[in-house]
Amino acid sequence: MPDRFEKDVEAVLDYKWDWSDWLEVGETIVTDEVVELSAGLTIDSHTHDDSTVTVWLSGGGEDLVFLVTCTITTSMSRTDERSMIINCTFR
Repeated sequence: MPDRFEKDVEAVLDYKWDWSDWLEVGETIVTDEVVELSAGLTIDSHTHDDSTVTVWLSGGGEDLVFLVTCTITTSMSRTDERSMIINCTFR
């Protein structure tokens, strides 16, 4: 089940996926791809370090729900995909 987060439509916030418990000893994230599967939420940027991927999101629409997915490739040529659900509100 994907993690769920709330985001104000006017906020620009960072969200993180953490693979540290999944990666083998010495294995690191080499590449990441972050996609939002429906229009309305903006992926401002995304970065990764050895075990996490951070995405900065803005926009969205009031009372809309978005699915954001991240796919990584590791130094051992393994791939994994994780998603998060963003519930947009207007406060």
